[in-house]
Amino acid sequence: MSGGWKHGLCGCFDNVGLCVITYFVPCYTFGKNAEAVGDSCCLCGLLYFVPLANIAALLSVRGKVRETSGIPGGCCEDLLMILFCHLCALVQEAQEIQAPSETITIIRH
Repeated sequence: MSGGWKHGLCGCFDNVGLCVITYFVPCYTFGKNAEAVGDSCCLCGLLYFVPLANIAALLSVRGKVRETSGIPGGCCEDLLMILFCHLCALVQEAQEIQAPSETITIIRH
């Protein structure tokens, strides 16, 4: 299990292209994040435009990203990130999904 996010909430500019896409078309980044954790890309992309349903969908996807990556945290923390910094949170999730996973090397003698 990991200790936390590989990229900070304000680490948007670690990937400028992703940052620009998320700023202008956040539903695209959200849909891709959802798809990466097993949810419907199109449905989540559309839910992004539905008030209140978007918050539930954003919470669900962020929770799944945390769970998949072994990142500690909870629903309240996720809600605050989504309400006050949702574009940064989307970029952070996408960067976590795109980060190369740690590999275990097996050495045979």
